[in-house]
Amino acid sequence: MLELYFKYPRVIARFRRGALGNEVDRIAADLSRAGYKRDSAKLFLARIARFSAYATGCGCSKSTPIPPQIVDRYLKSRRTIAARWAANGAIGHAARCFPERFAERPTPEDPDSPLLAAYSEHLRLIRGLHPKTCEGCVLTARRMLAWQKQHLPGKPLGDLTAKHVLTMTHDLLSTCHSDSGRSSTTAYMRSFLRYLPWASLNAEDLSPFVPRTPCWRQSHLPPRLAWEDVRLAIDAIETTTPSGIRDRAMMLLLATTGLRNRELRQLELGDIRWRSGGLVLRHTKGRCDRVVPLLEETGAALAEYVLHARPRTTERRVFLLHVPPLRPLIHSATVSRIIRTRLQSAGVAVQRGGAHLLRHSLATRLVEQRRPIKEVADLLGHRNIDTTAFYVKVAVPQLAEVALPFPGGVS
Repeated sequence: MLELYFKYPRVIARFRRGALGNEVDRIAADLSRAGYKRDSAKLFLARIARFSAYATGCGCSKSTPIPPQIVDRYLKSRRTIAARWAANGAIGHAARCFPERFAERPTPEDPDSPLLAAYSEHLRLIRGLHPKTCEGCVLTARRMLAWQKQHLPGKPLGDLTAKHVLTMTHDLLSTCHSDSGRSSTTAYMRSFLRYLPWASLNAEDLSPFVPRTPCWRQSHLPPRLAWEDVRLAIDAIETTTPSGIRDRAMMLLLATTGLRNRELRQLELGDIRWRSGGLVLRHTKGRCDRVVPLLEETGAALAEYVLHARPRTTERRVFLLHVPPLRPLIHSATVSRIIRTRLQSAGVAVQRGGAHLLRHSLATRLVEQRRPIKEVADLLGHRNIDTTAFYVKVAVPQLAEVALPFPGGVS
């Protein structure tokens, strides 16, 4: 496979002599399959070959795993930070392709790991919490254990008292900068403190001593954009490039169906109902599947992307990154950054938010059009209609119609 990138036999033979000589051809094939351009793949292979020769000089053979100490020494020998980053990226790609050729780096033993693992299993199996909620609970539990080690060194969890819990709550809340952050932190603290007596780690349930912090969920107006601004941003997208066609399809989907960021990223080709004009959203936030309508313009933009702009790959997710290595949009920040960039390029001022901003804008527009609140809730996938009622506050003309006349005022 090296012949695809290099034509001189001596260069190819040198690449195959090093410690990674048996794997370098398959690494080249992986780079080609991942969609790397020719020049980029040649740079990657040259960096891997230099490291392979260095590892051979350090006594590594083609059959023994390369110790992490050799990798560290090689990276330190690079003269500049840029060269270090480049070499690290190339070696990391080789390690992902052939992890058996690299000895595992010893990880420092965490004495809290068994407790946190058992707590995570309890949250998932016993309480049936969502994985994202479990992550928040475990992260707060780790912070509580760190606080205990700092302020009560050498003492077990059974020695925790109400006074300690109050001080711990004060210290942990001092790092929170929003009402929602404080409210979730105290909720996660109570969850862990209830687990301690359940696991026989403390004789007393100390969760009642964690004060409740108010979080007024509907005390503010939802962030939203005028529909004219959303339309302006969509029309301003140039559809002469594959990424432009992708971004236009994404924005139309978010703006007309109210998809959540995660729902957009998890959308698969088999979830599109082309004939009936709908999308099947699976395993949503409400833990159930739902179907949303696909408007004609949105369906046409989605078809244009799937048929003509989407990279040829076996991946089933609809929306992919268009830079090598080709892969699905994994992180929510990636989608939000794309949406925010497109809005700002059209001259729409955006302070914060991204994909969810279009969801708020759609819900606000539907309420202003006097659509039944139940229909809006079904489209957005709200299990509780009170969640959708959050958007009623922006319908000022409708609210004015139900206001009672002021006593003694002009009729």
